[in-house]
Amino acid sequence: MSKPITDTLPPHTVSTERIALVGNPNAGKSSLFNLLTGLNQKVGNYPGVTVDKKVGTLHLPSGRSLQVVDLPGTYSIFPRSSDELVVADQLLNLKEESFQAIVVVVDATNLERNLLLCTQLIDLGLPIVLVLNMADLVQKRKISLNTEVLRRELGNIPIVQMNARRGEGLNTLKNKLDEVIDAPLGQFYDPHSAAAEAVSEVKYQLGCQNYYQAYLLLHYGDSLTFLSPAEKKLLQNCKDQFNFNAEALQVEETTQRYQQIDQIVAAAISTPEIGSSAFTEKLDQYVTHKVFGYLIFFGLLLLIFQAIFAWAAAPMDFIDLMFGKLGTWISETLPEGPLTDLLAEGIVPGIGGIVIFIPQIAILFAFITVLEESGYMARVVFMMDKLMRKVGLNGRSVVPLISGLACAIPAIMATRGIDDWKDRLITIFVTPFMSCSARLPVYVILIGLVVPEKTYLGVFNLAGLVLMGLYLLGFFMAISSAWVMKKLIRAKSQGFLIMELPAYRWPRWGNVGVTVLEKSRAFVFEAGKIILAVSIILWVLASYGPGDAMQQAEEQIIQLAQQDEALAESLDTRIESARLQESYAGQFGKWIEPVIRPLGYDWKIGIALITSFAAREVFVGTIATLYSIGDTDSESTIKSRLRNEINPETGGPRYTPAVAFSLLVFYAFAMQCMSTLAIVKQETRSWRWPLLQLLYMTIAAYVAALLVYQLMS
Repeated sequence: MSKPITDTLPPHTVSTERIALVGNPNAGKSSLFNLLTGLNQKVGNYPGVTVDKKVGTLHLPSGRSLQVVDLPGTYSIFPRSSDELVVADQLLNLKEESFQAIVVVVDATNLERNLLLCTQLIDLGLPIVLVLNMADLVQKRKISLNTEVLRRELGNIPIVQMNARRGEGLNTLKNKLDEVIDAPLGQFYDPHSAAAEAVSEVKYQLGCQNYYQAYLLLHYGDSLTFLSPAEKKLLQNCKDQFNFNAEALQVEETTQRYQQIDQIVAAAISTPEIGSSAFTEKLDQYVTHKVFGYLIFFGLLLLIFQAIFAWAAAPMDFIDLMFGKLGTWISETLPEGPLTDLLAEGIVPGIGGIVIFIPQIAILFAFITVLEESGYMARVVFMMDKLMRKVGLNGRSVVPLISGLACAIPAIMATRGIDDWKDRLITIFVTPFMSCSARLPVYVILIGLVVPEKTYLGVFNLAGLVLMGLYLLGFFMAISSAWVMKKLIRAKSQGFLIMELPAYRWPRWGNVGVTVLEKSRAFVFEAGKIILAVSIILWVLASYGPGDAMQQAEEQIIQLAQQDEALAESLDTRIESARLQESYAGQFGKWIEPVIRPLGYDWKIGIALITSFAAREVFVGTIATLYSIGDTDSESTIKSRLRNEINPETGGPRYTPAVAFSLLVFYAFAMQCMSTLAIVKQETRSWRWPLLQLLYMTIAAYVAALLVYQLMS
């Protein structure tokens, strides 16, 4: 049975036997990790950075259990991104017990590129098991691979051929890991001959295990977290004293390694002149075409958007109905009192507000995993990266942004596919600007209230044009904010993309299922805690008030109803409205009135702004309660009531076009969603970014709404 996910993974201790999975992106490392650990895995993050740390447990035939650490994908130990720095930090660490074995996963159909990382690990003297993944493609493409020659040329390291997608070769790998893995015998680059004095000094001073470890510390010591300030200063002094030219040495090293890799591949592999990758190449002519490629991509996005928006509706309605019935059953069954109210109106709806997002999260990640597994996502990144990078985003940012039109919660979780942390952070920051489905009820009510029913050219409805304008406004704000963030935090970014396009593969459905389960579980157990806590706080604010003000308001309404039959017919709704106005939420609404008055809002709108922090669509229900409308499903009733609301200061309508458009712009830009803040906290592992996001979006919403109201008044 799987265990719940926690923010903090158990610290590594010297008594834990552990192995690491390393490899290039798209080499099949994640598939192998799922295969080895099944559901016995946890996701946390590495100290000091927001990079996923996936750890699982592997049970070997002998009965031993190993901790398996799935390190981020990297092409080499020349780190440029946060993910690659994590790999370097783990493999070069001088102060932690090393791994029992390093399982290097390589794409057997593309050994030339994959072996660069492998040769670096060999030079570090690490105990390596080389997994030649995608053995099925090797056979399909009629590639002749001599593993004995390869093993000998790579320093007698153990080699296992696998098809990780189907589990072929798994038992062989487990048996190999049950043995003692010796350090490799070969060496591909001699750093001592390249920078003898510097590497000797560092090896001696820091107690490195070999010259290559000292050489890499000289290169990247400034970025490695396990080194103390004094050790980093020592490294810098060595570089200055011995004129260590890092850039020139890296070029020389890379050149030498690839020369040797070419010789090894030539000796161990024979590839037919006409490769069997013809299918991939033919398909890429359309999938990455300058016109058809984008049409195919946007067609898939439309399908994903429809699935999140429409297919998830039925299960979400079912969940909503079940939790509603549960709340009613509790309130009717348990004795009356504060505890029953808390359970029926606070905790149960709060849990329902978490579970209701699971269908959307599951659908989105099922699509994303299928696109990843099939090899199509790499093409998307290739096509969109150039366009998105101009505004500080990443080719993979497109899917979260479009998904944000349905719901920001799964959309922000989808940013985990973005390798670079800064690209991912910018995408997380701007995605809530995309108009999600929760904004739609607010848009529909307010547009219907003030926008006349007109049609242009017999086709274009004015209300529809305004609605489209609001969606475009959110997209423009997201792009503009991304551009600003690019200037603020990416000034030194080189902005180029290095990646390979993998062959098209049929998705491994078991892997899809594990991913969907893991993402749903992460949301419920991590973000869910925050959502539940905020739900209860909002319920308390709306259910209780200072002193006996709520009780007095209720008694006053009952007395008035005894004298007015019309009032008696809607007594419950009137009481609910009066109690809400005297609650702490009502008091806060009146308290913030001076702040929101320049926007054209009164204290009733202030109450709706506070309660709708639970979810934007709550604005409509709160307004209906405040105006004692009762039936929130009737748009015409709500619009009619709002249209007749009088502003006591002007004697005219409260909801003028200026107020309505000010509210529309406010809701287009404002965060107003506790669930989004919770998921941002989960994904960034910090309160810093969600609070900055809340502040930025609130200021943007306030300023924009103020300008709209003042210009239209």
